Amino acid sequence: MADLVTIENLTVSFDTDEGRLKAVDDVSLSIRKGEALGLVGESGCGKSVTAMSMLRLIPAPPGRIEAGRVLFRGRDLLSMPLDELRGIRGEKISMIFQEPMTALSPLHRIGRQLTETLHLHRQVADAAARRTAEEWLRKVGIADAHEVLYAYPFQLSGGMRQRVMIAMALMLGPDLIMADEPTTALDVTIQAQIFELMNAMRTGETALLLITHDMGVIWEMCDRVAVMYASELVELAVKAELFARPLHPYTEALLDSMPSLAAGQPRLKAIKGQVPSPLAYPAGCRFAERCPRAFDRCRREHPPLYELPGGRRSACFLREPAP
Repeated sequence: MADLVTIENLTVSFDTDEGRLKAVDDVSLSIRKGEALGLVGESGCGKSVTAMSMLRLIPAPPGRIEAGRVLFRGRDLLSMPLDELRGIRGEKISMIFQEPMTALSPLHRIGRQLTETLHLHRQVADAAARRTAEEWLRKVGIADAHEVLYAYPFQLSGGMRQRVMIAMALMLGPDLIMADEPTTALDVTIQAQIFELMNAMRTGETALLLITHDMGVIWEMCDRVAVMYASELVELAVKAELFARPLHPYTEALLDSMPSLAAGQPRLKAIKGQVPSPLAYPAGCRFAERCPRAFDRCRREHPPLYELPGGRRSACFLREPAP
């Protein structure tokens, strides 16, 4: 399967009053045509910044893309003219943000915001654009779609706003959908409906980058899984292989912390400690202080992301290939 997007050595930082904060550190990753790639990790590990950097949505200042390339169909999104990138945003690559009020204008009605997206990328009459907008509101589970077209975002609940934003992201049929916790504010019935709609859109070459904390959602939706910890990639694997045999202690800890309905389920295992501050990462492995398998070398040296058989990757000295 050919790559749709290739991220090469992406490094992103923010200037703060306390100093330089490294949010994404030398991340390399590919998203294949038609696949769903899950990006998981604790809050503050760099998942959302990675996705936003791909479309150059990081505010500068204080943010800064220090290094790397993001190749979309062979072209670097980070170096192309901004006018050209605006033509790709929304039409070829769309993003569903975790907080809908950051993406919806509070000053304009929902109908205007949806039809404006269509007019920006398509030659379509006003009446046709409004019909399309109403149709997509129904597809994401809004029964009174016609009334919602005339509402302002503040008149809708958080779940309704989230569905509006999902409709806006999906209605142009993008090549890549980047979804950052897209169903956080939705009940489980609507959540299932949204994921079913996303899966239906992947029947062709449309790819999905799904950012979530929910390993259950990863199991239901994704083909491959990338695990981030403390601004860097620590494991990459096909979903079934990762769940069956995680190769990084952090991935293993994430899976151990999942609840289960099985009889005799032991007490959930919490991951002790906290993610280290991105203002001052340790010289060695960033997970060492929380890792039950850490040894002296882990605290002295920073492990590389080893290439392993079957296309797997793991940033752990326990997985170092034999010389």
